[in-house]
Amino acid sequence: MQKLLGKFRKCINDFKLIDEGDNICVGISGGKDSLTLLKLLKSYQRFSPEKFNLIAVTLDTGTGCDFQKVVDLCKDIDVPYHIIKTDINEIVFNIRKEKNPCSLCSKLRHGSLNDNAKILGCNKVALGHNENDAIETLLMSMLYEGRVHCFSPKTYLSRMDITLIRPMLYINEEEIKSLAQRHEFPIVKNPCPANGYTKREYMKNLINNLEMDIPSVKDRLLSCLTNEEQLSIWHKEK
Repeated sequence: MQKLLGKFRKCINDFKLIDEGDNICVGISGGKDSLTLLKLLKSYQRFSPEKFNLIAVTLDTGTGCDFQKVVDLCKDIDVPYHIIKTDINEIVFNIRKEKNPCSLCSKLRHGSLNDNAKILGCNKVALGHNENDAIETLLMSMLYEGRVHCFSPKTYLSRMDITLIRPMLYINEEEIKSLAQRHEFPIVKNPCPANGYTKREYMKNLINNLEMDIPSVKDRLLSCLTNEEQLSIWHKEK
């Protein structure tokens, strides 16, 4: 836990993710990433130089998940917890019948989470993206979209007057798995029909295969995202 808290604090400090008096909504899916984020934020809150408040929010997308153990966890660590009922699953799979459902589902979930965070009086939303997510997103953007792009550690949404923060970007997935197993986090299994059959899952497997030939590939790809001095892209003459 101490090692992860060190990386967590460095990410917060590097990108100034938390300010005095913040009301932070933690998005809880019930997976290992979001539960680790909640535990790290609660631990960091105890020694943070900035005083801030936490609430946890889960969007019930209509897949029949049981979040009672998450309710119990939030009660144990003294974090207010809200479960918001939505019809996202119905929209994506039954009404729209999306062949590639992940993009629409993500947009609907993020929109609903931000809306409810504002209703609950929060000015920031914390998301559980980790180091691996950043690397996968970078490669997906390059290979599928032809652009060098990744989500940011901090994003201000001016239309909603809310800021998204991702404090776990220096922590890799294996560290999160290890912590979740060691502390027996109450993981809620993802029943999504598309789970395991996505472009992101393909990218995850591709990176793991690359790592067999280039052991440092993940570190190198992650460093690309902060290497502003050596960004060399072609600029066409206007």
